[in-house]
Amino acid sequence: MTTTATRPPQPDAAPGAPSKYLKASTLGLTTAAAIVTSLRGLPMMAKEEMTMFAYILFSVVLFLIPAGLVAAELGSAFGKKAGGLYTWIAAAFGKKLGFGVIFLSWIQVLVFYPTGLSFAAVGVAFATGKPELATNHVYVGIFAIAAFWLCTLAALVSNQFAAKVTQAGFMLGTVVPGLILIIGAIWWAASGHPLGWNHADDPAVSFTSNGHEQPRWFPHIVGLSGIAFLAGILLNFAGIESQAVHASELKNPGREYPIVIAIAAVMSFGIFTLGALAVAGILPYKDIDLTTGVFDAFNRMFQAMMGSTWPTYVMGVLITYGALAGILAWITGPSRGLLATAHDGLLPPFMQKVNARGVQSNILIIQACLVTLLCCIYFIVKDVSTAFFLISAMAVSLYLIIYMVMYAAAIRLRRTQPDLPRPFAIPGGRAGMGAFAGIGFAACLFAFVLAFVPPSQLPIGSPAMYVLMVAGGAIVFSAIPFIIERFKKPSWLPPEDVKKASLGPSGEHLPHPNPEPR
Repeated sequence: MTTTATRPPQPDAAPGAPSKYLKASTLGLTTAAAIVTSLRGLPMMAKEEMTMFAYILFSVVLFLIPAGLVAAELGSAFGKKAGGLYTWIAAAFGKKLGFGVIFLSWIQVLVFYPTGLSFAAVGVAFATGKPELATNHVYVGIFAIAAFWLCTLAALVSNQFAAKVTQAGFMLGTVVPGLILIIGAIWWAASGHPLGWNHADDPAVSFTSNGHEQPRWFPHIVGLSGIAFLAGILLNFAGIESQAVHASELKNPGREYPIVIAIAAVMSFGIFTLGALAVAGILPYKDIDLTTGVFDAFNRMFQAMMGSTWPTYVMGVLITYGALAGILAWITGPSRGLLATAHDGLLPPFMQKVNARGVQSNILIIQACLVTLLCCIYFIVKDVSTAFFLISAMAVSLYLIIYMVMYAAAIRLRRTQPDLPRPFAIPGGRAGMGAFAGIGFAACLFAFVLAFVPPSQLPIGSPAMYVLMVAGGAIVFSAIPFIIERFKKPSWLPPEDVKKASLGPSGEHLPHPNPEPR
């Protein structure tokens, strides 16, 4: 829940100045919640065993921190304007590219939804005592479709209702199960149970020394396929920019926002690292499954601790709630940005419609229909883990494009609008911005290349088909907004903007700048 700190009255305060400010701790926790939407990414990290530290360090230092700082500057500079990424990119490169980026932001979340929904499906399977359903691709597909429509109905109630459900879901469905898993793993190690990473026999994560398997601490790089999981792990740390628009609501953005980034980075690092270590320590390497790994770890832990696995049913209920709450948290965000582009005349009028509570109803319905189609991939790809990673690769390729454009926009705005008020600014002037944004851009570009490389850890099947599907998805989805922009019509503008466009400076009528063809 967002709380505020009341600012003491200032005798010299400017008229109309805000009297309330967000606490750095509150914004830091909110940002962490936007990053850690569920525990679904833990098995993918655990699959890397001790080399996970290298991947997580890369993700935090070269991705999370630069993205947070750059987004903070842009968010504080344009905090009074709606649209988020759309507003930032449009200011630097024009509305056309701004629309392309916010549309991609919306699309990549659509591509992400099936992975989060599959994790919720696994939770229900374990909660009902039928874990075998977790690997049934037909069940996962049907559940994902039904659950997303349920989340959409919840989002249509109101933004306030969705926020309350999300906040409770983060605590009950992510933080609580995560802490129980971590505490259980500590008990597991203290009780003398074998640690999974000490017995991994895959050359990618271990090596033989004196006849014993030893875990690697740095990735064994014999080709890009060995580190292909980096792209998927990077996606777990995405989302820090979603709260950057609130930077200007801090009392002292220049001093406090770095604290916000530090809180979010430490919390996400702690939950992901300790949670992944718990899974890797409890489960043998060969038993770590990308979709069921968290629940398999709970089963094994509770069986050893209590001689029963019934608590896993409870964890299944809580984690399902957390996963669906994480989905709900993202349903209204990017779609709200898309609504801003619709009001700018870049989408048809029916996508400008909101219901009585101000929710972008038509966009949410279209979104649900598209997610239904994407979830059908579970009916086609029988191996759920492979489908899970394939969809994640599509999502991360799109998300990384967004981040690279965001970095480029921040660099350009420092040059083209140096006097733009920035309550929070990256120190060091243009050189400082070039360093942070440049590092972030290079990291994203490297991970973007990896998104098209089939991982050696999974039975992908035909590498050519894998690359074709991921690359095809990235190309098709990236092209859609520019095709829409090419065929947009003047009638898509709201009536008041159409009137402005047809009047000269003195109110005289002008020929329409883009008349309809006869």
